[in-house]
Amino acid sequence: MDQRKPAPLQALTGLRCFAAVNIVFFHFSDPKIFGWFAPIVNAGYASVSYFILLSGFVLGYNYNARARAGELDVVRFYKARFTRLYPIYFLSLILSWRMVPLEWDAHTHAMFWAGMVLTPMLLQGWVPSIATFLNTPAWTMSAESFFYLIFPWMARWKKPRDVRKHVAKMGGIWLLGLIPGTLYIVFHPDGITHPDRWSYGPWLQALKYTPIPHLASFVFGVLLAELDELIPRMGRLRLILGSFGFAAAFSLLSLGPRVPYALLHDGLLMPLFGCIVLGLAGNNPLAHALGVRPLVFVGEASYCLYLLHFNMWTLLHDSHVLNKLGLSRFDPWISYVLLIGMAILALHFIEKPAQRKLRQWMSA
Repeated sequence: MDQRKPAPLQALTGLRCFAAVNIVFFHFSDPKIFGWFAPIVNAGYASVSYFILLSGFVLGYNYNARARAGELDVVRFYKARFTRLYPIYFLSLILSWRMVPLEWDAHTHAMFWAGMVLTPMLLQGWVPSIATFLNTPAWTMSAESFFYLIFPWMARWKKPRDVRKHVAKMGGIWLLGLIPGTLYIVFHPDGITHPDRWSYGPWLQALKYTPIPHLASFVFGVLLAELDELIPRMGRLRLILGSFGFAAAFSLLSLGPRVPYALLHDGLLMPLFGCIVLGLAGNNPLAHALGVRPLVFVGEASYCLYLLHFNMWTLLHDSHVLNKLGLSRFDPWISYVLLIGMAILALHFIEKPAQRKLRQWMSA
């Protein structure tokens, strides 16, 4: 496989910093303390949808051209994705040991053992009742591993020549992505008339956590990478797209419960996320602002922060270490800082060394 890659898009890495931190806030804060930004924190689950779309875009940005040229070694691609995904995932399983007794009490014996077997195999997300087994955010790893599996086929799609037809195709994918949430709203199979982030039901679990309802976001991201090839990086268009995407997404989230949760959870924001990505993939003041080194530095650890924050928060507070050190009065802000710091350490002392060793061993 040709090892040459396009130039990194630093602004997108910088935005990953905000998206990952927003998920931490979503899980462990009262959104009201953030004032004007409360709607963004309250809809922190939308950051996951952004990550899924961005994953498709980044893979397409790096590999689409090589795949069309017949230079994509599929086996090496899979090995490279495994070495990227699994080291921190394995660490997250180790940090989940305190959850084992709780999962035993929460499930039937059959489902508990299914969770214990499927979770290390990145398959738990296909079973809604155990999708969040051991580590709540890790359900996305089932989706990502599935998307990685099918990506080489998508990467071979012909390069688009007509922008309008390609945008129309992306619009079709967006509409397909709205179907699962729309069906849930129409039939409300769990008997929940107005679901929100606190609602629970088996069908809602399937909508939120299984891979298929999120597939459209990933495909949209891959198609977005192809559209990115057709738009010059310089010029005002990308700045306008990015600014519009941010403003429109904030306005939509500010509507709160007036926007159906089942649509907002995944799908509805797809075009706005696409505008943001295209804007930040350009050469303009918005991209420069989000591409500053401090944001990129934290953004590089966003995967570690996302995957480890839930159980690290639990360990941090169950150990009462903040009380023992007299730092509890600074909580939750001190906890946020510690989580970010631990994610950065995990990136540089666990993920990167493990990735290098695995790639050397697997010839990835």
